[in-house]
Amino acid sequence: MLHTDNMRAQTVVGPLGEPIKKDTLPPRNTSRWVVRRKAEVVAAVNGGLLTINEACDRYNLTLEELASWQRAIEREGMAGLRATRVQHYRQMHERRARLS
Repeated sequence: MLHTDNMRAQTVVGPLGEPIKKDTLPPRNTSRWVVRRKAEVVAAVNGGLLTINEACDRYNLTLEELASWQRAIEREGMAGLRATRVQHYRQMHERRARLS
């Protein structure tokens, strides 16, 4: 089935439980990506407010970058999005995968 803007979610639940609409998402020209902003974009994509392509175009992200944000949240929650912890969490999950 084709999805149109009329069928899309108008509001999704944000990472802190707050409602997010398209007009409350981070600005298009965001250059400083703090944890909360990353999590809001992931919530918007996961909740159907934005498509993956729209999010990548809107924020000039690569598909890999957005996917890494999604994986970080799935694995570690918002803490996984902290730039200082990304390498630590990646190494930890690689070790677990090798031991499995």
